Amino acid sequence: MPAPVEFAVWAPLPQRVRVQVDGTVHDMRRDDGGWWRAEVEARPDADYGFLLGDDDAPRPDPRSRRQPEGVHGLSRRFDPSAYAWGDSAWTGRPLAGGVVYEMHIGTFTPEGTLDSAIERLDHLVDLGVDFVELLPVNAFNGTHNWGYDGVLWYAVQETYGGPEAYQRFVDACHQRGLGVIQDVVYNHLGPSGNYLPLFFPVFAEGGSNTWGDSINLSGPDSDEVRRYILDNVLMWLRDMHVDGLRLDAVHALVDERATPILEQMSTEVDTLSVAVGRPLTLIAESDLNDPRMVTPRAAGGSGIHAQWSDDFHHALHTTLTGEGQGYYADFAEAGLGGLAKTLTGAFFHDGSWSSFRKRSHGRPVDTARLPGWKFLGYLQDHDQIGNRATGDRISETLSPGLLAVGATLVLTAPFTPMLFMGEEWGARTPWQFFTSHPEPELGEATAKGRIGEFAEHGWDPETVPDPQDPETFTRSKLDWAEPTKEPHARLLGITKTLLALRKQHPDLVDPDLSAVEVSWDDEDRTMTVHRGALRVVANLADGPREVALDRAATGVVFSTGDEPTLDGTTVTLPAESAAILSTR
Repeated sequence: MPAPVEFAVWAPLPQRVRVQVDGTVHDMRRDDGGWWRAEVEARPDADYGFLLGDDDAPRPDPRSRRQPEGVHGLSRRFDPSAYAWGDSAWTGRPLAGGVVYEMHIGTFTPEGTLDSAIERLDHLVDLGVDFVELLPVNAFNGTHNWGYDGVLWYAVQETYGGPEAYQRFVDACHQRGLGVIQDVVYNHLGPSGNYLPLFFPVFAEGGSNTWGDSINLSGPDSDEVRRYILDNVLMWLRDMHVDGLRLDAVHALVDERATPILEQMSTEVDTLSVAVGRPLTLIAESDLNDPRMVTPRAAGGSGIHAQWSDDFHHALHTTLTGEGQGYYADFAEAGLGGLAKTLTGAFFHDGSWSSFRKRSHGRPVDTARLPGWKFLGYLQDHDQIGNRATGDRISETLSPGLLAVGATLVLTAPFTPMLFMGEEWGARTPWQFFTSHPEPELGEATAKGRIGEFAEHGWDPETVPDPQDPETFTRSKLDWAEPTKEPHARLLGITKTLLALRKQHPDLVDPDLSAVEVSWDDEDRTMTVHRGALRVVANLADGPREVALDRAATGVVFSTGDEPTLDGTTVTLPAESAAILSTR
């Protein structure tokens, strides 16, 4: 006979809760805190669900670890400790000095599964990155989407392979020396399959953000809602051996507590890090441009370890492409000086006027206190590609030369560099906005909303892909035949070389923002970045350019094209090229 197991669920809203285990229904008893419990004999892989009030339809466990039949189906018991880990030699690694590779499981390989992604990990090892950052894998309704419509945060999407496949993936990464960062979403829940409001007040009263109702972080019963989030954080890091979390859009968290949940989260994660004996990292996506986000708690900050730097992306994107619409306008107007400002201070909007927001925005970074590695720098990410009307990568518009210049500026900047999957070879496959809502009305509303949004900004509606069309998803998968073909193979070689140079030259990973100096010429379209004794020189013009140096260069460490010509304190770079020069 199966052993008795305690089933427990926090459900302060219904007056009655029963649990169905393998088809048999059992009564549950409630405690004063709104938790319902029952001791039931159950197989290790028993299917179960909760019946709320007089409703005889079982609902999935809010803390379900597995949903074999999708988010509307029964939960299945899953014991994460049953997995035989093979990563005992993995001691983790700090984010500082590392390089992150952002990956979407569904489009990284043709099969779109965690197990098939394992087969491509050696490519990442050969490339020279240090961390794999997975877009959200929590359970959502349908077969494929970006992952930000999750409704069961503790379960791994079944179409990706489920929780055991996830453990295999993390194990395989660690055995190859790769850390794993998991993207998680705590600011909203998806539009389909969300049964949490039947159990507890997960949403704040009257609060909303871009994606829907705000999560209840400060209202009545919010202690347990916060615990629901914090326990999920610890689950990924402890049970799944993950090395860090990327926290989606933390600026959308409405939290009026004296101790914000991000501060509480960083405290508990730091405590767990000591217990497990390896570095654990929290990375925020924040639109606030507030350096207190990544300031240690002891210095009055939230204690989050790092954050994405969209300002660096925007400045570099406008520099390379010339685009100046929407939120790019201020960056385009600033020219190369805007890029220089982000290279030396992380934020462009540091209290300055933002024409897009129609107000002043941000706060300066104290570069004497905060190192550059606390800011992730990138030329492409899932948002900046997928939220373009056609999901076109920057490789669709830039020449091979400018792509190489962009890679050089990202991988020699004082930040933690991040690449989006396929960027290393200049992938030409788009990465578009795709969904698979089973409900026809939701799918139609999503498609119409997406197309209408871009039509308002002047795009031809016929060119905007239908997110519900399966071909939109299929088109977004990487083409693994590209890396061996030109011009992809050349850019892949350049990216590998730059990543190797980061390990060979300490100056290239020095995170001291106060030590970075930048000179530029908007008319000639040239820029020089001082990285210790090295000079990173970029020519974005369509012809050769002479660039004056502060001191004589003694040699060429690296170049993206033909060898530059050195003449004392002057270097001549070919068109659309970059070089790293030694001045020792």
